[in-house]
Amino acid sequence: MQVVYSPAHLGHDITVETYMGSPIPANEVAERAEKIRAALDADGAFPTILPTDHGPDPITAVHDSGLLRFLEVAWSEHRAQGIDRPYLTADTYPNRSMFEGMSAEAIARLVREPVYAGGRAGFWGLDSAAPLVAGTYVAARAAVDVALTATDLVLGGATAAYGLCRPPGHHAARSMYGGYCFFNNAAIAAEAIVAATGERVAVFDVDFHHGNGTQQIFWRRGDVRYVSIHADPDRQYPYFLGRADETGEGEGAGENLNIPLRAGATNEEYLVATDRALEAIADVPGSALVVSLGFDTYGLDPIGDFALTTDVYHEIGRRTAALGRRLVILQEGGYHRPSLGENARAWLRGAEGRPFDPLPAGGFGERGAVAG
Repeated sequence: MQVVYSPAHLGHDITVETYMGSPIPANEVAERAEKIRAALDADGAFPTILPTDHGPDPITAVHDSGLLRFLEVAWSEHRAQGIDRPYLTADTYPNRSMFEGMSAEAIARLVREPVYAGGRAGFWGLDSAAPLVAGTYVAARAAVDVALTATDLVLGGATAAYGLCRPPGHHAARSMYGGYCFFNNAAIAAEAIVAATGERVAVFDVDFHHGNGTQQIFWRRGDVRYVSIHADPDRQYPYFLGRADETGEGEGAGENLNIPLRAGATNEEYLVATDRALEAIADVPGSALVVSLGFDTYGLDPIGDFALTTDVYHEIGRRTAALGRRLVILQEGGYHRPSLGENARAWLRGAEGRPFDPLPAGGFGERGAVAG
């Protein structure tokens, strides 16, 4: 299986994020991708290639062109306006109550993009967990190219390809970035497959958090089925979306399947959910499957509360590949850095039909099991 990787992600050099109003050490850091790359290199059977430039059109096929423009100029405007901060994030976000009682016509007239960079960050952003720095836009564009190059490999005949995307993407909606995500890599890949083949496509999201952005982009689409296993939004981010009764509307009615799980979900519970998800994917035609692959389901993850162990990732990868569809596998979350390499390697080896064979101890990951 070929791995697509871009060193441009290193420019998205984040050290701090904001959680409940307080600065904390960032979770979505460059080391994440480097840990995975090192483990796959050590395996010896995952050749790495650089992405090719696909331009902006695949992005604006699923995202508002205004979001693209904002992210392109956000940092330069941040500097030009004399904002003396090491990163750009908003302190004000539009809340629905701000416009309560106004007519739709009034809202359309009054809600417009501010001039100030901090205001624009609130206009286009979901939260303060996606700070922008000088290299963010280049890194986000490169992550899209990573996803699309992996897609090209699969459309060209590969059984599977892995895109080591960073920043991740599944929280980015049509007109919104947030949750560490700027462009929705998986949605862009799915749209590219639909455009190239005319077939229906499924997106299988196994990140700990619900992919609210992917759901929103395809909510009324009948040609993309979105299936997600994630933490119950009553207790975990993104809070406002991800419940089981969200099934799509219009042509997309019934094409959205959310499977929220309890805190402490075990390997066995997760495999039951996996089988249910894969059955829903198997029910629709199509030869390709996009996987939003997250490892924040791991039992030691600092921002997750499931209890999965490394060996179960191998089995999930095996069961996913057993569908018989070509796989575009794109990296999303996972924040326990010591385990990331081995967890990714286990999943990908399972998808390839190779045995679960942990690397010898040597810094590529912690393989200790977690009860469950």
